[in-house]
Amino acid sequence: MIFKNIQEDIRAFQERDPAAKGVLAIFFTYPGFHAVVWHRIAHWLWTHKLYFIARLISNFARWVTLIEIHPGAEIGRRLVIDHGGGVVIGETAVIGDDVTIYHQVTLGGVAPSVDSHSQRGQKRHPTVEDGVIIGCGAAVLGPIIVGKESRVGANAVVTKDVPPGVTAVGNPAQVVLPKDKERAKEFQAYGTPTDGQDPVMQTIENLRSQINVLIDRVTELEGGKTAGAKAVEVKEGGALPKAAGDK
Repeated sequence: MIFKNIQEDIRAFQERDPAAKGVLAIFFTYPGFHAVVWHRIAHWLWTHKLYFIARLISNFARWVTLIEIHPGAEIGRRLVIDHGGGVVIGETAVIGDDVTIYHQVTLGGVAPSVDSHSQRGQKRHPTVEDGVIIGCGAAVLGPIIVGKESRVGANAVVTKDVPPGVTAVGNPAQVVLPKDKERAKEFQAYGTPTDGQDPVMQTIENLRSQINVLIDRVTELEGGKTAGAKAVEVKEGGALPKAAGDK
């Protein structure tokens, strides 16, 4: 079973990483691949209650790959951790099949450490469903669900559920609805949206447009008010403008 998973993992790297030059290069030089293989061993030991040995293996893998995956985390098939440095995956995290994670990603918890006893045995980390892409630097925090085939943009901070098939960007993360849902299902490096707009920037642009309309209206009203004031001033002075041809 482990050998079959290794074969699938290598094929996944070949399909999603254009820099992959061959099977041997992936097997011997890719830290993301190494981290996944070591985790599968550590997780098997963890599920058989060999906690200390499992933690030793995961700590060794962290030292070698700079990727920290708790042996209790559940990882599906064909996970690709691209580049990988700084990735942290917590104990109760659940990752589905065909997920892609880039460097500096955190799948962490948000519960305060002072209450650690009541946290034991509780779901504290995210569930990432099948086909999700998480861009570099993103933090997905808490027992939330990142829906199937959704995207998390680079440096996003996600603390709420992400619906399937959408992209979450920004801090705090906001959902961008894709214009082309079929295209959104295609692989997008780093989870970067190509057919949507940052919702924060979109809101700012809408406010800017409304402010410009208000400025134009105020200018128009002030201009009319000034003209009316001049007409009243002339009438009160008793000197009306002369008509053409008057002497």
